[in-house]
Amino acid sequence: MNKQKFIDKFMAAFVLLVMFKVIGIVAQLFHESFWSVVGTLVIFLVVAFIILIVIAALKDKERNAQNSGKRGAGGGSFYLESSLFDRIRSKYEELAEKYIAEKEYKKAARVYMNLLQDNYRGAKTLEDGAFYNEAAAVYLKKLNNKSDAAICYEKAKQYKKSIDLYKEMEQKEKVGDLYKKINDLENAHTYYQMVADDYTANNQMVKASLVYRKKMENREEAQKVLLKGWEEDKDPFNCLNNYFANIHDVQKLETEIRNLYEKTPDYKKMTYLDAMKHEFRKDPKLQTTTRNIAYQIIAEKVGTRSEIVNELKYFNPDDEVILKDISRFKTGRNKMFRH
Repeated sequence: MNKQKFIDKFMAAFVLLVMFKVIGIVAQLFHESFWSVVGTLVIFLVVAFIILIVIAALKDKERNAQNSGKRGAGGGSFYLESSLFDRIRSKYEELAEKYIAEKEYKKAARVYMNLLQDNYRGAKTLEDGAFYNEAAAVYLKKLNNKSDAAICYEKAKQYKKSIDLYKEMEQKEKVGDLYKKINDLENAHTYYQMVADDYTANNQMVKASLVYRKKMENREEAQKVLLKGWEEDKDPFNCLNNYFANIHDVQKLETEIRNLYEKTPDYKKMTYLDAMKHEFRKDPKLQTTTRNIAYQIIAEKVGTRSEIVNELKYFNPDDEVILKDISRFKTGRNKMFRH
């Protein structure tokens, strides 16, 4: 197609589209406010005017080129179309950026959505401008993005709408957090309990205990689930370590360390020994008890696991004699095996 004819046809089609668009915008008066419609109309007319100027400039350029005898390649029409649309898009982008710089976020969002057909950037622009309800509506209706919509509703303090979306997404802990935020503790604890039950069912006892302790402020249940994890071998070391960490009274902790050790089966004593290393360093008042338990375990296991003597150094960090004793013991064992 001749480039000049293409531009003429494009201009005619564009003018026709502008007329239809203006009629469509005016029709919005039936379901939107007067000033909102006027704002949209003004933006559209400004952009349409800019585009017409661009088209007219291209038309003059092409006419001058033809008069001077210049001819493009066979694919000239394609490149002309690309150039035209790139220029139009660039003008839209510049207009949107101008509105953002002027903090006219709603106008910028309209440019993104209506002219650039970019609903996500439109929604993000509304969110950046703190128009959270409007942004949520775009995320939800045009992008089907429940997650970002829920975040915007929360920012807008539309907690009921946000809760409903999080329920649909089955984000139970977040539902509990929002119920707690609006002081609906009954519903908050209902959803927190669901989260804790899910963690327990998946043998994630430490995570379940954190929900009880930090979200529900129920230390007793937190300790119960950790003890259950230790007893049933569901991440036993971490359960035991966290169980001890939640006991802040040193005397009570010392008593609990003794009592639990008495109930510990033989196959779990190495795990208990690892826990004692941590407790030994926690408080000087615990060192005698933890050291004695460590000695008992080492004495029981040294016959089958000679390397366990190395553990003695953790409970006697400043005792150089015991390090020499460990070395002599290991040397003696090696000689015995050689003979």
